Parts: sequence; structure tokens; C-alpha cells
Amino acid sequence: MNLTTINASRVMARIDRLAQIGKISDTGVCRLALTVEDRLAVELAKAWMEEAGMSARIDAFGNLIGRLEGRDPSLPVLMLGSHIDTQPYAGRFDGIVGVIGALETVQTIADNGWVPEAPIEVVSFCDEEGCRFNKGLFGVRGMLGKLEDGELDRTDKNGTTRREALLAFGGNPDKFAEDVRKPGGIAAFLELHIEQGPVLESLGKPVGIVTGISGPLWWTVDLRGFAGHAGSVPMPMRRDALVGAAKVVVGLQALASSAKGAPTVGTVGSLKVFPDSRNIIPEHVQFTVDLRDIDIARRDLLEKQLRGLLEAVCREHGLTYAIREDTNSEPRYCADWIMRTIREAAGDLGVESPPELMSGPFHDSLSMSYACDYGMIFVRCRDGISHNPQEYASAEDIAAGTELLYRTVLRMSGLAGRGRGGG
Repeated sequence: MNLTTINASRVMARIDRLAQIGKISDTGVCRLALTVEDRLAVELAKAWMEEAGMSARIDAFGNLIGRLEGRDPSLPVLMLGSHIDTQPYAGRFDGIVGVIGALETVQTIADNGWVPEAPIEVVSFCDEEGCRFNKGLFGVRGMLGKLEDGELDRTDKNGTTRREALLAFGGNPDKFAEDVRKPGGIAAFLELHIEQGPVLESLGKPVGIVTGISGPLWWTVDLRGFAGHAGSVPMPMRRDALVGAAKVVVGLQALASSAKGAPTVGTVGSLKVFPDSRNIIPEHVQFTVDLRDIDIARRDLLEKQLRGLLEAVCREHGLTYAIREDTNSEPRYCADWIMRTIREAAGDLGVESPPELMSGPFHDSLSMSYACDYGMIFVRCRDGISHNPQEYASAEDIAAGTELLYRTVLRMSGLAGRGRGGG
């Protein structure tokens, strides 16, 4: 790509600076949502927004919102963004590339002295990851008035409720209603993100156009048996909850793998054992289930089979089970007109037919899709690694993705063709 507009060195300097907040190793970051580290990162990004010519604020849900005013402030906004909270064992790029790339896009527009017809907002959404309170996309769902009962009562591993963490962060549950967006107030949403998968690298392409996002189903499962002495209870008489959980974990792996050639994935990523003693038969096991597919009918079938497996395992081992559904979303597809605009913007850069691919991970775009049309641009990442300190995207690829985002925004804002920025 012939990059002539965005400031690539500024983009990388900001990504590297954010990586210092919550740094756990040379390349690793832990910046959990609504922590002190998260607030420091938000304050830094807020200062950059103001430097870029935007007004900036933190809303009641903990979202950081920067706004570049348009000629007609009453028009629905074009919204860009992602998140800067991380997993506990994370790299430097997941979410961050989208926020910094959006910020750079607006700063480049402002640096040229251009004013879009409609306002443009850059948002760093609060708690996209969901790892601290076991339910993600909090900020974007809050903004859209889609929070569920009891969400503020969820606790982290230390017993801190989301309400307590949000208040300490500077959010305000009493003002949620004031910060819910009115229907029709967002014209469209664009998100730049690393792919978190290997497709672009396998094709030798720096960027791609997202066609849709798989629908995630998240459960928290409790299996209960009966504790006993590990040395005295005969094997046939045991009600071992951990043995049951192990069979479900292996069974989920088999179910997800049975969809040959499909992008189906199933994961148990967290498991807690009680009473957690070497010589006591486990009585209670709690574990998470993450099941995703781009085909909702296929995912529904796998869910039915997984429920059947739980029933069978519990009968075999004398256990009981309970399922709490934490997240359930259907697959959501990107708007055709936005994908077409991204293709045209790529053509402005001399890139014909960029790869088009679906997203297995969910993003803030998933929730935004229920409020407005959305589109996403993926940036190649090395070996498809993400949620790991080895996560890596090159400065050149990030610059290419940011430039493509910028050119797309110019077209969507009616600024294409203006001076050097129009290509």
C-alpha cells in the first residue's frame, strides 16, 4: 500500500505507550476492565483525543468517548472504535489497534482542517473482554440500553462487584439512563482489529474485510457430587464432580470437532474445584463453556447435544448440574454497503480484491450491529496468536489497516477527494 496520509510512527508510539500500563513482561499486558490500570490507560487515551481536536468524556458506563463535531451536530454520528481493556495474559494489540487507529483517523482529518458533515465519534468501550466479571461487551451494551438484570452484582475472583468497580473507576449507575443512545442516533460503526487468526497470514495479505461475526454462547456450569475421603470410598461408589466435568470437557472438544470443515469452536477456559484438596473427592466443580459458530442452526444443534451429554454424565456419576447462560448471540453480518465502501477505499490505495473473511472472536461490533450497520477491517497478526503475550502485528500492517480505515471514513463522511487525503 502507498501510505501517504496517516502518521504511522505516531500510531505505533501510542500503542507502545499503552503497553507500558499493566505491563507483565517484555510484550505481555494485564489491564483488566475497571481497574486502576484501565483508568490510567483511559486517561492517557482521553488526552490523545483532546490533542487530536476532539472533545472527550467518560460516560456513566465507563466508556471513553471522543467527538469531532460535524457541520450539522444533529445528524446521526459515524462511530469508530474498539477497546483497551485486556485479558489477564494478553498482548499489546487486541482492541488497542482499533482505538488508536480510529484516533489517528480523526486526528488526520482534523490536522487537514476538514469538518465532516456529520459528527464522528471515537469510542474506547468499557469491558469488552468480559474476563473479570465473566460477561463482556459491558460498555457497548450499556450505551445501547441492553444491560441485563443483575449485571452490576456480578463479582470478580476477589469478591468485588461490578458496581463497586465501576464506581471506583468513575462510572455512575445512577446516570445510566442519561447515557443510553437514542434509536437512530448512530449512523454506522466501523472497527479496526487484529484478525486473531491465521487466515490473512496464510494468504500473505496485510489487511482483510470482515463479512460477519460468529455467534457466541457462554455458559457457567455447576456440577455437584459428594465429597468423601480419597482413600476409603470405593471407585464405583463415588460421586466425583471433577470426573464428570472432565468428561464434559472432552465431550465438548469432540462435538465442536465433529463439524468437519466448519469454523465451529468450543472451549472450557476456566475451572474451579471444591474443596480443592489432594485427598478429598471433588464435590463441586464450576466451569465455563464458550461455543461459537457462524451458522446458528449448527450451533443450536451442538448446544442440544451438549445438554444431552451433561444429562448422561450426571446420570452415570450421580451428579446434578445447573447452567447459567452468560451470553447468547446469533451470528451478525456486516453491512453490504460498508463492505463495498471498504473495497472502494482499498481501490483508492491500489489494492484490488482484499481478502474477505468471517470473525470467530466477538467484538464490540457484535453489539453495535443491533443498533446500526457495521463494518470491520482486519489486520494480519503473526501465527494467528492472540490473548497471549506473543501476540504481534507489524507496524507496517497496522499502518496499512489504519490507512484503509481512514480512507473508508473519508468516503463515508463525504470527504473523499479532498486534497492529498483523498488519494
